[in-house]
This record gives sequence, structure tokens and C-alpha cells, in this order.
Amino acid sequence: MWGIELQRKSEVPLKRQIYLALRDGILSGKLQAGEALPSTRELAHELKVSRNTVNEAYDMLLAEGYVWSRQGAATRVAEGLRLDKEPASEPPAQGEAPLSLLADFRTGHPDLRQFPRYVWQQLAQKTLQAMPPSLLGYTGPQGLPRLREEIAAWLYRSKGLTAMAQNIFITAGATHALHVIADLLYEEGKEILVEDPCNRGMMQTLHNKRYPLTPIPVDAMGLLPEYLDGKRACAVYVTPSHQFPLGGILPASRRAALIRYARETGSYIVEDDYDSEFRYYGDPVAPLYAMDPERVIYVGTFSKVLFPALRIGYAIVPDKLHGRWRQLRTHTDVQNPPFEQAIVAEFLHSRKFDRHIGKMKKLYRERRHALLTALKECFGDAWRPWGDAAGLHLAVEFPGMSFDDAFAQCGRQNGIRITPVEYHCIRKGAHVDKLLFGYGHLEPDEIDKGIVLLRDFMAQSRALPCIV
Repeated sequence: MWGIELQRKSEVPLKRQIYLALRDGILSGKLQAGEALPSTRELAHELKVSRNTVNEAYDMLLAEGYVWSRQGAATRVAEGLRLDKEPASEPPAQGEAPLSLLADFRTGHPDLRQFPRYVWQQLAQKTLQAMPPSLLGYTGPQGLPRLREEIAAWLYRSKGLTAMAQNIFITAGATHALHVIADLLYEEGKEILVEDPCNRGMMQTLHNKRYPLTPIPVDAMGLLPEYLDGKRACAVYVTPSHQFPLGGILPASRRAALIRYARETGSYIVEDDYDSEFRYYGDPVAPLYAMDPERVIYVGTFSKVLFPALRIGYAIVPDKLHGRWRQLRTHTDVQNPPFEQAIVAEFLHSRKFDRHIGKMKKLYRERRHALLTALKECFGDAWRPWGDAAGLHLAVEFPGMSFDDAFAQCGRQNGIRITPVEYHCIRKGAHVDKLLFGYGHLEPDEIDKGIVLLRDFMAQSRALPCIV
């Protein structure tokens, strides 16, 4: 009679099933305003449940205002609760089934198969047992002191960078750091200068913050500082240790010019050091931050060196910006979870992080060599690599070729994922002959197979309907 069908094997308690059925009947109009509900004894008998179960369901309806009752009178439906049914929307279009990839040269992905899960599990158990109850509360927007100290120690022993722990702020990755920095540095009427080409995801982050972005051209060695003249900016976003996506190292003369610009204009330099741990010949490049800690905000992340889902990064922030950073972070998400921070701190302290970096550098160096060898075998001398021997991707120039979104889309349709450099360009046309090859996540045989497939696809691409 009342349209209530109880699922007795469900994990939802019977009292809540009764409450939900009556509530939905009221909202849909099946139970009209002023209509009396059956007595608890009557409904309990009909549903074959205890009277207390029905009483508890009615109590929930009363507490939330769906019904009203007086002593000795029936429980009745309250006024003004009917919700007219929304008009049926068009069913979502059925997208094409995802294409299986035969070759996947996506950028920025480490080999997650190599992550030492067992070691991480041991450290997680150890740190959780040792974690004092105080860390389960609000610990503040700066991050766990021990993790900041261990990051400072790591930066010194790996890159020779002296940074004080009190200047390090933990973030939920580099993208989150950029969100905070965009709010931190905002000045009405001022722009952010970005490298062109530049990581499209980072550009989108700044664009979403309503910042006017001005592209600054990049060559094989990085940003060209002469194009900064006359610009009125609050910040310059750069990747000086391994320019993304072309891979150049910004030389000292350009670094000095960039620092002078920041000092003269009162602006800041946002240094995104996204993967300089993986440099295959020589030591990691010294960060730009070392040249002027009061004008450079250094952004680092563990996404590429550990695993992207970790969502822990950090920023080294000039003293005068500390108060504003704390305020912004406090009123957004307050802090990072303490558990992962504590594990990363122990991973760094035990030097297991150093050993993992050493192992992955060797692995990625071999895969980079496999990529270069495969390109040589398939394309002969009709290509040229760009950038330093570092990171998880390689920019490759194919003189005389032209790669655009249509090329990438058609490649996907043929099972090949590869990104043209043009995808990351603001001003189009300067890098149409370049492709990006992510290789960190690929085994050597996968690289060989992928390059052969790409060669064959490029050879016939001009005849394909999606290219014409």
C-alpha cells in the first residue's frame, strides 16, 4: 500500500529504508501535504518489522521537518515539500570507446612499476606508530617541521642549495603551489610573464586565476631575457634547470639578467624545478634561487621522483611573503595530511630516497639511450634532439615536417600517443617541426616498437584522410 519494499539483506538499516521511502514519497508528491501516515503499529504490522523500527523512522522524519504530529493525533505530511520533477535532460552522448594504444610517448610519467612499495609500507607502519597524537590535529599551513628540515638537507646534499627549513612551505604538488603563488603575487594591472612554449597545464592554472599572460620567447638555451624589457609584471614563470618542453639549461648570463629585471621592477621569479634530479651527465643544475633568495620562489615536487598520486611538493618562499602565504593556505585547505608528510620525511632521512633516485637515474639514462638509438635506426640523420640530457622526455626536431593537433589526433586514431611541441606554444608556428617523446615509463622494447610504428605512420600520414 505504501510502496515500501524493504531489502532485508542490505547494509542500510531497516529504519533508514523506511525513512527514505516515505521521504521520497513526500518530495515526489505521492504523499500529499496534510495526508496522514499510518500508525506505527499498522505500518510495523504491514512491513513485518518491530514497532520501534517504525518509531525511529518517524522520529527522523519529524526531526527534519518532513512531517508534524500532535499528542493523540495522526502524523501528517508537512506543507510545501513537493519538488516538481525536473524536465528530462538529453541522454549523454555515447563517446567512442577508448582507443587502445600501441605506442604511448606521453610526457611527465615516471615508471611506477619501479617504486619500492614494500619499503614504503615499512616506513608507513614505522612512522604511524611513532606519530604523536598532536599531529592528528591541525598542524598549521607550513607543513611538518621534520619534513621541511629533511627537504632542506636533501637540497643541500643533492644540489648544493642552502635553504632554511623555516622558508620551506609544503604544498599538494607544484600545481597547488602555483595556485597559491598566483594569489600571493596578484597586483591589479600587472601580468605574469611565461616562457613560450610553456607547460600547458601550468598556463591553464594561471589563466584560471584571471591573470593576463605574456609569452616570452624561448630558444635552445631557455628564456630570452631581452624580451622582458618594458614589461610590467608581478612575476616571471621559468623552468631554468630543464626548460619545459625544449629541455635547455638557462645560462648564467641570462639568469643574471632575469634577476636584474626582478630587482628593478619589484617582481618575483617563480622557478619550477620539476625534474632536475634526473640529469644523466654531471650533477644536477644549481637552482636559480641560489642567486637571489629574496626575489625567487622555488617550487619543487615529489610527483616525478616518487609517484604523482602522492601530492606532496614544496615551495621556498622569501621572508616578506611568509605571512601572506600562511593566511592564504589557512583559508583554503589549511594543511597537507600528516601521514604522507611523515613517511616522505623518513624516506629522505633514511637515504632510501637518495638510493631510489640513483636507481631511477640509471634506468632512465638507459631508456633515453634506447630512444636515441631507435630514432637513429629509423630516421637516420633526418632528426635532431633538443635540450640537456635530463628529465623524462626528449624534444626532437624533424626538419621540413609539420606537426599540429590534427597530426596528434590522427596518431591517436592509429594507436600512437605523441605530443607536438606546438601544443604547449602560446604563439603558434615557431616549433611546428618538433615532437615530444616521453620515455621514462617505457621499457626499451616498447620504445623500439613505438618508434617503428611512428616512422611508418609519419611516412603515410600525408595520405591519411585525417591529415589532408
